[in-house]
Amino acid sequence: MSSLLSIVVLLAVASSGFCEKEFLQRAGKDFNSRQYRSVLTVNNGERFGDWTWPEMCPDNFFAVGFSVRVETNQYGGDDTALNGIRLICSQDESRSFLYYVESHTGHTGEWSHPQYCPGGVLTSFQIRVEPKQGPLGDDTAVNNIKFRCSSNPTLEAPSMQWGDYGYWSEDCTNGGICGIETKMEEYQWALDDSSLNDVRLFCCNKSQQVC
Repeated sequence: MSSLLSIVVLLAVASSGFCEKEFLQRAGKDFNSRQYRSVLTVNNGERFGDWTWPEMCPDNFFAVGFSVRVETNQYGGDDTALNGIRLICSQDESRSFLYYVESHTGHTGEWSHPQYCPGGVLTSFQIRVEPKQGPLGDDTAVNNIKFRCSSNPTLEAPSMQWGDYGYWSEDCTNGGICGIETKMEEYQWALDDSSLNDVRLFCCNKSQQVC
């Protein structure tokens, strides 16, 4: 059965002023044929792992919010920090039916409560990365992410603080962020895991209204 008809989760969103219940359903790879205008990237991603698969919001849907999967401080154990990023896609300002896309995610941590733009859509991003720690160090790679909304606010994930933020990606104007692809190091079992190492996001145009 298509993933479009798979698990539908009824969420009570208690942040950013959205208190009503909303349907949230994973889009998966079902909309990967969607045309995009450009790919938004940053230059401080880490080296471990490989690029996985893209996931796109449905046509005419754009990312209006996000959630992250974070492993908290392991205090001497193997830290992986940010394990996944979930974009929440909406077609209009009512936000009554939402899809999410996340590409491949790591195996550890819990998903945070969603954060939403107060208006508009996500248009650019910035990641906080801890550089390679050497043969005896504990690599965590991507630790946190910020997004900028078309309505100007900046949203930061509730994640870890190791490393530094790099430059912002280009801004997706006349549209918004509409998809995601992650670079992941696969689970290393008893060795050092870094999990999420980089991310690139897709920029789509808004459809033209025909009178």
